[in-house]
Amino acid sequence: MWQISVKFALPHPPLGYETLRLEVGEVLVLGQTFSTHSVPGERVLSCPDEPCYLWFVMEFCEGGDLNQFILSRQPDPCTNASFMMQLSSAVAFLHQNNIVHRDLKPDNILISQRSGAPVLKVADFGLSKVCAGLGAGVRESEEGRDKNKNGVVNINKFWLSSACGSDFYMAPEVWEGHYTAKADIFALGIIIWAMIERITFIDAESKRELLGTYVRQGSDIVPVGEALLENPKMVLSIPQRRRSHMSEALRKLLQDMLAVNPQDRPDALELHSRMGKVTCAA
Repeated sequence: MWQISVKFALPHPPLGYETLRLEVGEVLVLGQTFSTHSVPGERVLSCPDEPCYLWFVMEFCEGGDLNQFILSRQPDPCTNASFMMQLSSAVAFLHQNNIVHRDLKPDNILISQRSGAPVLKVADFGLSKVCAGLGAGVRESEEGRDKNKNGVVNINKFWLSSACGSDFYMAPEVWEGHYTAKADIFALGIIIWAMIERITFIDAESKRELLGTYVRQGSDIVPVGEALLENPKMVLSIPQRRRSHMSEALRKLLQDMLAVNPQDRPDALELHSRMGKVTCAA
């Protein structure tokens, strides 16, 4: 028996058909391009003469999110290796389809257990950006394009300017409001580092314990991206724990993913390839 999750979005005030179509058009592309590691959804738009409301019908992920799954279980190197490969595969798929997620965090990574072994699903594309070109309703001043001579977008040179995401997973350049798809690589580095070492913080609003790495400044904890923006020469302590079993290959990969300069980070395809070597050697 299939279980589904239904999300209802009620605009205030209700939006007209054309306005709503323009605002969600890029996100709805995901209804046509999804992989094993993204949550497929259906789209239904009402009659053009009526106000529009959104109903998102999605797969129900009974394993909860990555925070719940990891923190409710004992550390398992095999699970960590599987999740690292699945996450790098998901981001590679998105970037190959010219999609920048822009809000990768454990809350937005769901776990499906229908097949027995846990399968990760990247969810919540509300802040994502489709970089296949400038669509209707997007101002030229907000985005920059970089295409090769065949007209294909280089997603790692497609500049975005809307500072968005969740503080503890945002790359330094996102805080400045000038970034590319390499910001997703940085966020993934934070997630994997926290998952491997079980590094957590308490969210100020929800009071939940969340996976995420940070820099301690006195009694305060500061997001890694913000700290690197303030001090680009800062050296991250990877691994953070003294008795860590993190391999040298994984340590180097995380350092590269969290490089201050986005050009020094691997792109998604290179990351997936290197992740395969790291997990095989573990």
